[in-house]
Amino acid sequence: MQALLKLSRGIDAFTRWTGKRLAWMIVVAVVVSAVNAVVRKVFDTSSNSWLELQWVLFSIVFLLCSPWTLLDNEHIRIDIVNNTLPKKVRNVIDVIGHLFFLIPLCLVMIVTGVPFFERSFQINEQSGNAGGLPQWPAKSLIMIGFAFLLAQAVSELIKRIAIMRGLIPDPHDSQVSALEAEVEHLVEALEKK
Repeated sequence: MQALLKLSRGIDAFTRWTGKRLAWMIVVAVVVSAVNAVVRKVFDTSSNSWLELQWVLFSIVFLLCSPWTLLDNEHIRIDIVNNTLPKKVRNVIDVIGHLFFLIPLCLVMIVTGVPFFERSFQINEQSGNAGGLPQWPAKSLIMIGFAFLLAQAVSELIKRIAIMRGLIPDPHDSQVSALEAEVEHLVEALEKK
């Protein structure tokens, strides 16, 4: 199990490093969007490639940063129900969810995403819009993003099993969700007034 936990730490480090860097693509997408809007309004001209670049940048963040969201335990779940359940039940739900839903989904998306990308790359698929971007780089994001998510799902499964066996503490036990932190911040601000 120690070898698996070492693998998990390596995956976690890669996920955090990648997520922190690729999240900056949101700023780039905002700048591209703002410049494109200004050019369109001021000079009455536009380019489909700039519009498509915004979509690709957002896709990079959405697909390649989703493992970071999973790592930080900020992924979608029904927190109202989840938080009322005993810790052991939540651990079992996490293991079942990762093992029978997330990992198979990632595998299906990778298996179907590779030929989807390969066909696009082989024909050098271009945008259907005049002056648009090549499509194969954006299509590669599907298989890359789900491969990263698969690796992180395996890491989370390893950690959850180790937690259930008492080998490591739960890193999320003392974690406050982003929503809870925001509510606490608003309550403090209201109390100061």
